[in-house]
Amino acid sequence: MADKKTKKIRARTPMPHQDPKVRAGNFQEVALGYSREQALVEAERCLQCKKPTCQDGCPVNIDIRWFIACLVDDDLEGAFNAIRRTNSLPAVCGRVCPQETQCEGSCILGKKHEPVAIGRLERYVADTYAARSACEEVTDLAACALERDDLKVACIGSGPSSLTVAGYLAGRGIKVDVFEALHEPGGVLVYGIPEFRLPKSVVARELDGLRKLGVTFRTNWVGGKTITIQDMLDQGYNAVFIGVGAGLPRFLNVPGENLVGVFSANEYLTRVNLGRAYEFPTYDTPAYRARRVAVIGAGNVAMDAARTALRMGAEEVSIVYRRSEDEMPARREEIEHAVEEGIKIRCLCGPLSFHGDNQGRLKAMTVQKMELGEPDESGRCAPVCLEGETEQIPCGMAIIAVGTRPNPVLLEATPDLELNKWGYVQTDPETGETSIPNVFAGGDIVTGAATVISAMGAGRRAAREIARRLL
Repeated sequence: MADKKTKKIRARTPMPHQDPKVRAGNFQEVALGYSREQALVEAERCLQCKKPTCQDGCPVNIDIRWFIACLVDDDLEGAFNAIRRTNSLPAVCGRVCPQETQCEGSCILGKKHEPVAIGRLERYVADTYAARSACEEVTDLAACALERDDLKVACIGSGPSSLTVAGYLAGRGIKVDVFEALHEPGGVLVYGIPEFRLPKSVVARELDGLRKLGVTFRTNWVGGKTITIQDMLDQGYNAVFIGVGAGLPRFLNVPGENLVGVFSANEYLTRVNLGRAYEFPTYDTPAYRARRVAVIGAGNVAMDAARTALRMGAEEVSIVYRRSEDEMPARREEIEHAVEEGIKIRCLCGPLSFHGDNQGRLKAMTVQKMELGEPDESGRCAPVCLEGETEQIPCGMAIIAVGTRPNPVLLEATPDLELNKWGYVQTDPETGETSIPNVFAGGDIVTGAATVISAMGAGRRAAREIARRLL
């Protein structure tokens, strides 16, 4: 390989996508993935730095330099094993992680050129490895998992943090039972992220890999109701991991918020994704529909809701955000995709009230126009109301995507669990252990709403500590 000082840097390899006009009318995956040739060309861009800062930028510390080196040598199995050593969900992370602020954001090449497309390469490796059905390593680990029936760990919730704990421990011979409140495991990967960004078949494939490791999934078990943390400890679990997320939606507390047609993003996306409303009538779970839809908020969840509503038949979908487009917290790629598909961006305005017809159905929303003032605690410029300047926006459905907070069911059933001032579970930042010995927590229930990969990082830290104590 040429020395990195003399090596000619190619342009970043574009990701093939569905045409925006076509994809806006279907739920098939937007990004189509690299071909073998495209992946090898992109992998060759890696400088193979002596000090791979990209790895430091990865919350689960994937050996990125090595997996790309294996890919350059056309060693698919070596590349997959390098990723899987620290990442139980590579096909998921390759699709939904904000690589631009993590591994790719730390790529040395990115200081003068576009960074290596690490996420796209991770997706290619995971998908291609699965397609070739090369699962010898998984089979070996599954056999190992049967050797330690004296050790068992319970995970409450089946989102990214719990799945990471399960994969890490099961691969080391510890029996793991995952308890999920809903009828299908996967957590936010299933109910929150739409099919066009993360196909359910990909999540199912990752879950099957964990089952082969010996992980058991128990659905329709509600932590704090059907079973408690104390129940699990009494039943002989050596440790318990809490990975229930922060799934209680926040609302605006403005007049008319209880009208028919006003939804939280949690409810709307769950109806469409988990209920498979996008496949109606194959699945008998129709979703509420409207000709005009307004989505309040500008994070990734808001983009998912807006793009979902468009695909569900809305003629006009608008993002309503109180700051400017530059302050939008969603991934830049998701914003660009939304605009390409025809989503309108209405910035510098926030809802004042919702208005209904004589049957209690939403028909319009009044918004307050704003301008940007001085930066607030988040570092973003705070919105300031323009006195007397309002506008009424016609809409038959409004989706509120302004964040979440902890669901109190499990927390209220566990009075010994110490919480922080925001109501999230307090943990040791190094180990993930809570105020209850051998009970750990990670993900959104600890940090508040964050990314899939940050939840996985928390799960990995907790799993390492659990394994250290038990093995």
